[in-house]
Amino acid sequence: MEKNIKLIALDLDGTLVNSKETVSERNIEAILKAKEQGLQVVLSTGRSLSRCRHIAEALGESSYIVTINGGEIYNGQFELVEQNKLKKEHVRRLWELKKEHGLYFWSSTEQGLFNTQNPFEGEVEGYDWLKFGYDIEDDHVRQIILDELNKYDSFEITNSSPTNIEINPAGVNKAAALEKVCDWLELKMDEVMAVGDSMNDIAMIHEVGFGVAMGNAQDKVKEEADWVTLTNDEDGVAHAIEKVLKNL
Repeated sequence: MEKNIKLIALDLDGTLVNSKETVSERNIEAILKAKEQGLQVVLSTGRSLSRCRHIAEALGESSYIVTINGGEIYNGQFELVEQNKLKKEHVRRLWELKKEHGLYFWSSTEQGLFNTQNPFEGEVEGYDWLKFGYDIEDDHVRQIILDELNKYDSFEITNSSPTNIEINPAGVNKAAALEKVCDWLELKMDEVMAVGDSMNDIAMIHEVGFGVAMGNAQDKVKEEADWVTLTNDEDGVAHAIEKVLKNL
């Protein structure tokens, strides 16, 4: 399947970014080589633009950047072209859950990135929420929260690490965002390779032509993938890109 790849979608944390929070030279070189050979390379991350723009700029111009799990999509000039917000009444319920259980929370809003250490000062309804999340070390408590959240059909529930919970509006995920990017670029999802490590990557890994899990990926992600590459500390992204380039 990797013979027909025209676009490479890359997650950041646990994928392109290693445990030292850097992007290796080998990964950068592989991405630049892919671009030289005419492939599109699109970052597809749970991070907000403010937390990934420096990486995007280091990799050279891209057609699009998928951020906040598809909550926002930017073009190559970092102009917003797509945005999907949580309804404020839904965030109110998420905030109540946070208070009821004493949870660590984090979020992406139009007004900034708020978390337990950097709380917002106004009312929930005074902000425009793109993603809401919890980080819960206790497995039992985390399952209680997941069971509660799964009662609602308004949420897209994933994670970017085994201890966290990420909440976007229902239907907002990396796969849906890549489908839009493919439409804009006149490509097919079968022509995409997606690489990731966590539950927020499963949708895109499942929907594309060649889904790749990192060697350090969560087991469910590996089960969904067509192929498993090396870990993020072993230049697994470069290893996957090199596999594709050999088959062009």
